[in-house]
Amino acid sequence: MRLFFILTLIPADVAERLLHINLSLARQARVVLDINKSERHIRGGTATKEKYLHQHA
Repeated sequence: MRLFFILTLIPADVAERLLHINLSLARQARVVLDINKSERHIRGGTATKEKYLHQHA
């Protein structure tokens, strides 16, 4: 049996599990996850821009 994970749920799952295992590590992970969440739309826009620049060049 193969397990499939929805990518948006993985960070939430990691953060939730870490709260019960290691509070200090959970706080550090939350900082990293929040930074990623705030920057990912920029990375996506940059990737799309690069894609179209290379297609029409």
